[in-house]
Amino acid sequence: MIVYVGNIISGHGKTATTIETLGKLLQKEGFDVTLTSNKKNKIIRLMHMLWTVFKHRKKLNYVLIDTYSTTNFLYAYYVSKLCIWLKLKYIPILHGGNLEARLKNSKAKSDVIFKNAHANVSPSLFLKTVFERYGYTNVTHIPNNIELSEYPFTERKSVDAKLLWVRSFAEIYNPTLAVEVLYGLKQKGIKASLCMVGPRKDASFEQTQQLAKELDVAVKFTGKLSKHEWITLSKEYDIFINTTNFDNTPVSLIEAMALGMPIVSTNVGGIPFLINHEETGILVNPNSKEEMITAIESLINSPEKAQKLSQNARKKAATFDWEVVKEQWKMLLM
Repeated sequence: MIVYVGNIISGHGKTATTIETLGKLLQKEGFDVTLTSNKKNKIIRLMHMLWTVFKHRKKLNYVLIDTYSTTNFLYAYYVSKLCIWLKLKYIPILHGGNLEARLKNSKAKSDVIFKNAHANVSPSLFLKTVFERYGYTNVTHIPNNIELSEYPFTERKSVDAKLLWVRSFAEIYNPTLAVEVLYGLKQKGIKASLCMVGPRKDASFEQTQQLAKELDVAVKFTGKLSKHEWITLSKEYDIFINTTNFDNTPVSLIEAMALGMPIVSTNVGGIPFLINHEETGILVNPNSKEEMITAIESLINSPEKAQKLSQNARKKAATFDWEVVKEQWKMLLM
C-alpha cells in the first residue's frame, strides 16, 4: 500500500497538482494508493496528512510526499519525521524552481527530509543537479508525465501573433510580461492577441489586469479552466509564451509541446533542460520584453521555423507520455 501526501486543491478553485494526476494514474496501474489531503485549512490539512500515514502504518510499503519550497515544505518535513519515527520508507517528489532556497536557508530540515528518504524523485534534471550539488546523492530522475493521447496535435505550418499563456497568476511567473509583450507587438503594427488562462494565486492577477487597462490592450482572462477546456481553447492560438522568473519542469509547457504550439519561454531554472533553443522552442532572457517580441516576430516571418518547432515539440512531448514514464515508477515502487 502507498499513502501519497500532497495538496489536493482543485476542489478549492486551484489548479490540480501532481498528487491529483500521478496518484490517479498509479491507481489505474493497480497500486493501492490513498491520497491525502484535500482539507482547505492548512493546519487541519497537515493533521489529516499525519493521521492518514499513522492510520495505515502497519500495511504501508511507501509514503510519497509532494515537496515544494513554500508551506508544503513544512508538510514534507513533519510527514518525513513521522515516517522516520515509524520506520516507514518515504519518497519526496521534488517540485518548484525555488526549492534550492530551502536547501540554502533550511539546511537542517532539508537534511532530515532528503537524507533519510528511501529515494528522492526529481521530475526535473535541473533540480536533480541542484540537489546533487548540495550533497544529496539519493536522487532519481522520473519526469513529469502527460497522457499524450489527450493532446491532439495541430502542426503549425505558419503562425500569427495569437498568444496563449497558461499558468497560475503568481508573481514568480511574471504574468505582467505577457501584457507588455502584447503591447510591444501592437506598437510595432503587428496584429496580436493574448489569452491568459489560470487561477489567481496572489495580487499579480489584479496587477496584470490593471496593466492591460493602463496600456489599453485587450487581454482575454479565462480564469481556471479544466484541461479539456484549455486544450480546446488552444486551437484558436498559435504561439505559447512562458514568462516565468523561476521554474522547474512545468507540465503546461509539456502540454503545449504536445499540442504542437511553438513555444517562446524565458531561459530560467529547469526550462533549458526541457527546451532546446531553436529546436523545440525559443529561449529568451528573463523579463526581456524585447527578446520575446523578437522571437515571436521570427516565428511569424518564418513558417519553416514555426513548422520545425511544432514538429520537434510534439516528438519531445512523446517522451513524457505516461506509457513511457510509468515503467520508471513501477521499477521504483515494485
